[in-house]
Amino acid sequence: MAKVVIGLSGGVDSSVAAFLLKEQGHDLVALFMVNWHERVGNITSACTWEEDALIAQMVAKKLDIPFHIVDLSKDYKKRVVDYMFAEYQAGRTPNPDVLCNREIKFDTFLEEALKLDADFVATGHYCRKSETIVNGKPVFRLLAGKDPNKDQSYFLCQLNQQQLSKAMFPVGDLLKPEVREIARKQNLPTAERKDSQGICFVGKVDLPTFLQQQLEPKKGNTIEIDADFISKKKQVEVAEENYRKLCFPFPYKPWNGKVIGEHQGAHFYTIGQRKGLNIGGHKEPLFVIGTDVQRNIVYVGEGQEHPGLHRKGLFIAAADMHWIRTDLAMQPGEKRNYEIRIRYRQPLEKGTIHLKEEGAYFIFENEQRGITSGQFAAWYDGDELIGSGVIA
Repeated sequence: MAKVVIGLSGGVDSSVAAFLLKEQGHDLVALFMVNWHERVGNITSACTWEEDALIAQMVAKKLDIPFHIVDLSKDYKKRVVDYMFAEYQAGRTPNPDVLCNREIKFDTFLEEALKLDADFVATGHYCRKSETIVNGKPVFRLLAGKDPNKDQSYFLCQLNQQQLSKAMFPVGDLLKPEVREIARKQNLPTAERKDSQGICFVGKVDLPTFLQQQLEPKKGNTIEIDADFISKKKQVEVAEENYRKLCFPFPYKPWNGKVIGEHQGAHFYTIGQRKGLNIGGHKEPLFVIGTDVQRNIVYVGEGQEHPGLHRKGLFIAAADMHWIRTDLAMQPGEKRNYEIRIRYRQPLEKGTIHLKEEGAYFIFENEQRGITSGQFAAWYDGDELIGSGVIA
């Protein structure tokens, strides 16, 4: 059996993962990551690392496995939080959970695990791994978890072959209720503990307060764009089959609409956002349909079905294309059909990737709501996650 380091978080999923590995006879060591110390902007103090560490230690004691704590907060701040601030400053909306997995759990944490002579690193993610042979060499496949309501493969969409080769996902074949039941039967301290929410390792935060640690509030205009204006523009774009226009946010200008209020900084807002606009006098809710951090303008539209919220395509620059299955990487000039996801828990949507020298144009069968710059698009072939990239 292998020597496995389990990332024990203080949650039920990693606890049951540890139990299953112990049952399988692996030489198991528990390692708890401290990634964040500050509490600025935290909505609840119930998600502090001290409490998580205490619960994780209780689980390790119950399972009779060695327990260690490692402080990775410097790397986490530099590689996840600072990146997050920079992305918001630039008017994009990052996904810190994807970054956390790529940069911390399967990089810095993996390095710590290897210091303990680990053969593998295990986590409580709801996803699966398999192996196939291509040209005589092993190739690792990242597959969706069996539980369709909990599948977390999207969060691992930036992993590479080397990282996957060292990964184990013991709960990937289970449904969440089954995981809870195992925890109860084994009397694990996490059996009834609620799932963590919010930013990976930071917890549930008030995002504007959190961002104000680095980003200054700055008053600017909120401009409403009429739905008819967008609809007319779209008719022209679709008729032209202009990939560039279909795949990029519409370049709103101040004269395209009317000023209806003020905001505290365009970098605090994201596409599809409804809360925090504080503007009344409309029959239907207002939604953010665009931001301009240079001019410090937030563009809004009225109603859930405002055409500014929907787009036919997206673009990923060549440098931001990442293939988990490098043997399936496309070449410029190629086009291929995949199922695509643009956010966690979104149903897979059919689309075609057109790869050009400058990057990939993704054209969907149906318009997508809330395509957001800075987020990750991931593409699947059936259950298998093939690749991902940052939306331009």
